[in-house]
Amino acid sequence: MAQAIAHTSGRRFVELSAVTAGIKDVRTVMERALNDRDLYDIATVLFLDEIHRFTKAQQDALLPGVENGWVTLIAATTENPSFSVISPLLSRSLLLTLEALSDADIAELLERAVADPRGLGGAVSLTTEARDALVQLSSGDARRALTGLEAAAGSALAMGGDETAGVDDAASGSVDADSGAPTVPEITAELVSISVDRALLRYDKDGDQHYDVISAFIKSMRGSDPDAAVHYLARMIEAGEDPRFIARRLMVHAAEDVGLADPQALTIAVAAAQATQLIGLPEARIPLAEATIYIATAPKSNAVISAIDAAIADVKAGRFGPVPKPLRDAHYPGAKKLGHGKGYRYPHADPRGVVTQQYLPDEIVDAHYYQPTTHGNEREISERLEKIRRISRGE
Repeated sequence: MAQAIAHTSGRRFVELSAVTAGIKDVRTVMERALNDRDLYDIATVLFLDEIHRFTKAQQDALLPGVENGWVTLIAATTENPSFSVISPLLSRSLLLTLEALSDADIAELLERAVADPRGLGGAVSLTTEARDALVQLSSGDARRALTGLEAAAGSALAMGGDETAGVDDAASGSVDADSGAPTVPEITAELVSISVDRALLRYDKDGDQHYDVISAFIKSMRGSDPDAAVHYLARMIEAGEDPRFIARRLMVHAAEDVGLADPQALTIAVAAAQATQLIGLPEARIPLAEATIYIATAPKSNAVISAIDAAIADVKAGRFGPVPKPLRDAHYPGAKKLGHGKGYRYPHADPRGVVTQQYLPDEIVDAHYYQPTTHGNEREISERLEKIRRISRGE
């Protein structure tokens, strides 16, 4: 696409890959583009592949050329640009998302690849069932469809079109018994299944699908759907996702979306993470699935994350005050003269285990960050906390 844009607009085309290029390469291109513009009135299209591989400093090096119009930057990334491209570049760019091809598009592509002399050139035939199987496995990705076709075609040619035939038969060729014409090896659905090791999932751990599948995984657990959660877990495992990353997400989700509604969820998630470290895949799929199902079916509460986020927001906004003197450290020399610790009431000395005592600073004495729900274990916490707060207030 970048080449087509450069060609049709009469501009010079330059290509860099973020995998191999550095800041020096970028600056060289920018200097050449500036000279070409000023001296020869030639505009430049710079195509940068895998831009997400560039560090922030490397992406910053692109800004002068983009801002001043030295180059027209066309960058490609398989990651979500919001996560991988710096904001100044994004704000100066048009974002074009390349969507998956339709099944009809992929089917036509496969038919053309089989017939085109630059492709298989009619060396094999493709059954409708085999074509449909390749279409399904590709999930809208032309490259994956062609990769599957190539693998199946190689198997068909090696077996001479007969899954039971040997290599010698294929090498010597065969002819139709009636017409005498050479037979063409046939790609069947069974051959596709044999040739392709695993389903070509529409999931790339370095791409947009990485975020989409993980998002669906988390939201399925939050929505208490264990079947969907396990489905997305399977997709991540089969796509080669790092199991330690999955385990980390489970621990975060157990604390964030289950919380104290079922404190055991975090314990199980941590155990699954430890087991994953010790045993690895493929066995680690079992404790990961166990934790996924437990979390999905557990009662939910986000009261814990809401509490800490609200408290942090107050601190960032300056809504805090001096620590009440009864709570201050009274163990160092001179502390008592300052009144530190004076008036502190020891909870264990009270038969209720709770005493009337102010713990928050005066400025936010009425703040209630933790608001437990009535889900699961938090129902009991809610009732107990209300009693504790009444005693603390002296009611």
